[in-house]
Amino acid sequence: MPPSEGERAPDFEALLCDGETFRPIHLSAVLDGGCVLVFYGFSFSAIAENWWKRYERAGWDDFEVPVVGVSRDGPYAQNAFLRYLDGPFRLFSDGEGTAAESYDLLTARGGMGRTKTARRAVFVLDGDRRVTHRWLGEDWISPVPRTDIEAAVAELSG
Repeated sequence: MPPSEGERAPDFEALLCDGETFRPIHLSAVLDGGCVLVFYGFSFSAIAENWWKRYERAGWDDFEVPVVGVSRDGPYAQNAFLRYLDGPFRLFSDGEGTAAESYDLLTARGGMGRTKTARRAVFVLDGDRRVTHRWLGEDWISPVPRTDIEAAVAELSG
């Protein structure tokens, strides 16, 4: 079961990409009073492009905590995606699915052979990795409840 509100979220190590470079880093090292952790399927998919652009337009880059994504794409693809978006966020390259699996989000994709990716999910974490809010997508395209996430981030800062 993915971590619930009030539970401590798993720490993981993956390659963190910033659009130019990547290096192995633990999630706990990214926390700056907390973070918004966004799991998604594939970079360069229309769905990922649409939602990451919406997060930027919604001002998520102005949060007092970082917003970081996690997908199974390799670090070169993650960096290319970030450059393509010309966005302010950073993305973890979870090539082996270790992070998604630790959050119990790794799921088979219908019609894609044996491909497994993270179920769409968003976790708002405090500085101790406690889940203060979570959203688990029921499908691959439904909108993330931005106002709920924004309110949870505001509570972290308040």
